[in-house]
Amino acid sequence: MKQSLKLTGLAVLLGFAAAPAAAQEKIKIGVITTLSGPAAVLGQQSRDGFQLAVKELGGKMAGKDLEVIVVDDELKPDGAVTKAKGLLERETVDFVVGPIFSNILQAIHRPVTGNKTFLISPNAGPSSYAGKECSPFFYVTSYQNDQVHEILGKVAQDRGYKRVYVLVPNYQAGKDSAAGFKLDYKGEIVEESYTPLGTLDFQVELTKIASSKVDALFTFMPGGMGVGLVKQYRQAGLADKIPVLSAFTVDESTLPAQQDAAVGMFGGANWAPNMDNPHSKKFVAAYEAAYNSVPGTYAMQGYDTAMLIDSAVKAVKGDLKNKDAVSAALKKAEFTSLRGDFKFNVNGYPIQNFYLTKVAKRPDGKFQTEIVEKVFSNYGDRYAKDCTPTK
Repeated sequence: MKQSLKLTGLAVLLGFAAAPAAAQEKIKIGVITTLSGPAAVLGQQSRDGFQLAVKELGGKMAGKDLEVIVVDDELKPDGAVTKAKGLLERETVDFVVGPIFSNILQAIHRPVTGNKTFLISPNAGPSSYAGKECSPFFYVTSYQNDQVHEILGKVAQDRGYKRVYVLVPNYQAGKDSAAGFKLDYKGEIVEESYTPLGTLDFQVELTKIASSKVDALFTFMPGGMGVGLVKQYRQAGLADKIPVLSAFTVDESTLPAQQDAAVGMFGGANWAPNMDNPHSKKFVAAYEAAYNSVPGTYAMQGYDTAMLIDSAVKAVKGDLKNKDAVSAALKKAEFTSLRGDFKFNVNGYPIQNFYLTKVAKRPDGKFQTEIVEKVFSNYGDRYAKDCTPTK
């Protein structure tokens, strides 16, 4: 289903008419994310986190009205390119924010950055743009894809798991996840199963896992894929026998559907709703009040992306013509991240902390991930050394 949404100032968000400003005085941001299909909840969280920040900013940046145009990439690379070009050519946006999935990012990266428009990813962070292909027009507020999965590899190694089954979708982020897991895990990978993107039935894989006598399952199955896998895993009686180490499989985007089936399963993340700092606590309360759901990393990173852009626009006093100045302002990242410590590496990907999380049921009946332990501190990705910042 094709969707688009324009937000001029706070007119749509708050339901009143914003005073029109001259077109050239507006700050225009295009948000391209997945808003239809089984993965829609991921895009919705990212969009909602971004919009919550826009609301807190009063619909303005550096005193100028902010216009946000939201489009649905429908998880279709070709369609995403068409929509990205529409944001650039028809809407003449100053920034493009998105997407969720790495295959969509790979499709729109060149059209956006080649146009010398800033592309800021609040989720997808493939290895392909973290090293030699880094760009002064590309920034990531989430992570390099490998890193979150490295958390689980280190945990598996530290816990002495000798045999692990790997189950991931067959696209760039899935391949990055398996590679990330294997960086620190030195035990035996009994089997690597690569399923088609969008797979919802895992009976064949579950049969293999049950008979493989492994110590743990490592999986990356975001959105609807994760919902299907976790429910089927619990129904097969495997959850109490073979621990699940996952990334984006059990998180706040999937837990409302997984519920008790996910309790006790582990994940890796750069943040969780029980993060103990004042800004994060305020954000979680505001998000739950606005959207009646628990925010996950997708929402947190969407919020941080808006605040990053705001910091850069303020630093250049709203003058976005000098691209070098805007790039330098973005790289400084002079905003307060909800996750705490945050700075950009030379490649435009973050240096930050990473945590092992565990699914818990709250006293109010809702489900959330909670931090168990810090696994990496101030951790930058391994590709940054190959990036030439002035490229």
